[in-house]
Amino acid sequence: MLKIIPYQKCYARQVSQLYHLAINSIENSVYSQAEKQAWSYAPRSEYHWHKRLSRSKSWLMIDDERTQLGLPVCCGMINIETHFHSLGYIDSLYVHPDYQRQGIAAALFNQLQSWARITKVRELSVDASKLSKPLFLTHGFKQRHRSYQEKRGQIIMGFLMSKPL
Repeated sequence: MLKIIPYQKCYARQVSQLYHLAINSIENSVYSQAEKQAWSYAPRSEYHWHKRLSRSKSWLMIDDERTQLGLPVCCGMINIETHFHSLGYIDSLYVHPDYQRQGIAAALFNQLQSWARITKVRELSVDASKLSKPLFLTHGFKQRHRSYQEKRGQIIMGFLMSKPL
């Protein structure tokens, strides 16, 4: 059974693995091998992910059935910035490759959007990847312009998108 929970420190290692696997499983026709390696050449530290996710509002999708078998249980994650200047910015949305195309990204986004409405966030924004852009369009986001991030000498293209609440 899959369920959404608030981020907890005990999942930091699994989030790191999930992020790295999700990026490196993207088809080369979407992002090149060089772009993916620049984006995530190796899993980042537990410390990095705990610090990043505990400074924002974050949720995880976990697989309870796998927990009982002693296997990794974190299959998706999302977080939104809560600081004044970046309030409403969706920092991360990743789904483990084994769980993609099951509605996990949409469920995580719906959780985030419900929280944002309750807390009176006026607008959501995101630098969507080529892969996540269709999800955000489906949920009412509009593309403002293309965005470019430099990572380890590679320019990775995305789309700055926003949605008023």
